[in-house]
Amino acid sequence: MNQIKIFDTTLRDGEQAPGCSMNLREKLRIARMLEKMKVDIVEAGFPVASRGDFEAVEAISEALRNSTVAALARTRLPDIDSAWKALRKGADPRIHLFLATSDLHLQEKLHMTREEALESCERAVRHARGYTANIEFSCEDATRSDREFLFQMVETAIRAGARVINLPDTVGYTTPEEMRLLVSSVMEHVPVSDLAEFSVHCHNDLGMATANSLAGVLGGARQIECTINGLGERSGNAALEEVVMAMRVRPDLYGDLSTALDTTQIAKASRMVYSIIGQNTPWQKPIVGRNAFLHESGIHQHGMMANKLTYEILTPESVGVQTGTLILGKHSGRHALERRLEELGFELDETELNRCFDEFKDLCDRKKQIHDEDLIAIVNAISSREQDADDYVLDWYAVHTTNFTTATATVSLKLRDVRFEAVSLGRGPIDAAFGAIDQIMKPVDHTFELYRINGISQSTDSLGEVHVKINAGTHTFSGRGLSADIIEGSVLAYITAVNHLNAFVRRQGEVKNA
Repeated sequence: MNQIKIFDTTLRDGEQAPGCSMNLREKLRIARMLEKMKVDIVEAGFPVASRGDFEAVEAISEALRNSTVAALARTRLPDIDSAWKALRKGADPRIHLFLATSDLHLQEKLHMTREEALESCERAVRHARGYTANIEFSCEDATRSDREFLFQMVETAIRAGARVINLPDTVGYTTPEEMRLLVSSVMEHVPVSDLAEFSVHCHNDLGMATANSLAGVLGGARQIECTINGLGERSGNAALEEVVMAMRVRPDLYGDLSTALDTTQIAKASRMVYSIIGQNTPWQKPIVGRNAFLHESGIHQHGMMANKLTYEILTPESVGVQTGTLILGKHSGRHALERRLEELGFELDETELNRCFDEFKDLCDRKKQIHDEDLIAIVNAISSREQDADDYVLDWYAVHTTNFTTATATVSLKLRDVRFEAVSLGRGPIDAAFGAIDQIMKPVDHTFELYRINGISQSTDSLGEVHVKINAGTHTFSGRGLSADIIEGSVLAYITAVNHLNAFVRRQGEVKNA
């Protein structure tokens, strides 16, 4: 009972944050990364919510063999049936049921009495047990629930067959001492608590998600629900990297409590998630931020030179941050690039490495210094541009724009060996270029979820990484473009996103006609 299980909900709760939606391929990449990190449970989604969520849970459940895959469901029988249908091919699938226990939620949101809630809980858990013994039950808004009723709900769930009980701080309301006491009191007052494992799920609305999660562990919880980079609704969830490293750094507080997580994969997982959602890592983000291991103050630098322990409580290497001095430039070879990419946590096959090397050499002709951020951006851009024979590629483009005339763009795309050209007007060069691309590629109706430009490094010749996400129905399609020219980067990103959209439409048509 000394192992703390890590339940990662980046793909479910994390994705619910505005601007953080992911497509199936992106979710699979993250899921495989989580399994490589030795995350115990991966919550893959909420299958009944949408076709896209169902497909993601189903694909991840089939792909992962060493991590348990969980799917969320309300205490409604169709939810549970949908969850199991998506999970059924998994190695050790878990159905994660939830129902509010606070009077505020029961009365205002669910219009349900306490008695009806208890009946719903028992019926749902028993139904789920017909599929699997791996049942988790969450008492939504547990930290604002009446204690006596909470005890009743937990006992009902356990007697019906739940073997994991989660006590969420759904709105980030509680404090560490309250969380510790909540977990310990539930375990003490519920007669059958010894039949279940207890879990905490803390939100960060008051900035205490990590502290509250760790306090729950001290209270007796043996599972922490968290996300990479603390992603999640509103202010996010407890950050996986923070709770795991806190326990590792402070054995004086947590004794022999530990996780099975491979912490050397943390930096890579963090970069991957930020890249997929189109965000930059905040410089001061604990554990994974750019400043986490930098020291500028003279007093700090003097202490670091004398003994690193003066100002560093954990090493960069312990979380997979490499501090090597290998300098890459126009004279660097393929093996040097491969080694540096491995140090950054990327495992590429021969084809991917060759493509990276070609783009790296091209970049060397345009930049004096190549930064790690440039290499990471190259890998991410290439991974988003997986092409097949029916994909369009950019041939050339030209734009004309001033601050007193309408922008005009001419775009030439190639499909196999056939060239297509179009001209479009727009409110600016990007709008005009996208209009020309639409004329050629003719995508179905869609909306833009995200258009973001990130500067890769701190220099006037910095690359710009453009991330585009478009929505068609319940599906999201993304693309990345990398260039020192922001218009070119935007064009590349949009072409990639529309290629993914068109490929999906083709697949749907093939299925319908089969």
